[in-house]
Amino acid sequence: MSTKAERTAQYIIETVAPIFNKHGYVGTSMSHLTEATGLTKGAIYGNFENKEALALEAFKYNRNLLLGKIDDLLDANGDSLDKVYALINFYRQYDVFTMQMGGCPILNIGVDAQHNNSLLVAANKETIKEIEGKIALVIENGVKADEMKIPVPPLQFAKQLYTILQGAVAMATMTRDRKYLVNTMAYLELLVQKEIKK
Repeated sequence: MSTKAERTAQYIIETVAPIFNKHGYVGTSMSHLTEATGLTKGAIYGNFENKEALALEAFKYNRNLLLGKIDDLLDANGDSLDKVYALINFYRQYDVFTMQMGGCPILNIGVDAQHNNSLLVAANKETIKEIEGKIALVIENGVKADEMKIPVPPLQFAKQLYTILQGAVAMATMTRDRKYLVNTMAYLELLVQKEIKK
């Protein structure tokens, strides 16, 4: 059973995670945090060493939500192609999934923190590597099971696939046009069907 302090810290993290994700590390003010949580500055910093520590925990919270969803898709029953299709389909609706998070944590924090928070940059980079690794494992298993063929090593293919997925997320975010997601995922499905599926 968690203590009152642990529950308060968790409440703060869950409440401020979308705020940091939406406004960025520098753009998130103390008034944003106190207004959202209903707590005083002292109460917030009684649970976290500083703003940087809180921002990192907020990112980890959003990251874990995303990784949990990706794990669900890639660990589901079915062959490797089913899992790749499930991932592509998820990214077709990615904006809906990340709406309550304040947008894509990988894109938002990755860009925002680049020149002002090295801990967030490192955590974001590690998350990207973890997602690429998960995709690579599915691809590798698919090649071993003779379900798919790829012209490059699995990790390289996973990086290329994730680059296309995140590129669509970036364009949809910047233009506020979800057709970038829909059209890119339709293209990826066609690519898998024609070039990768055995």
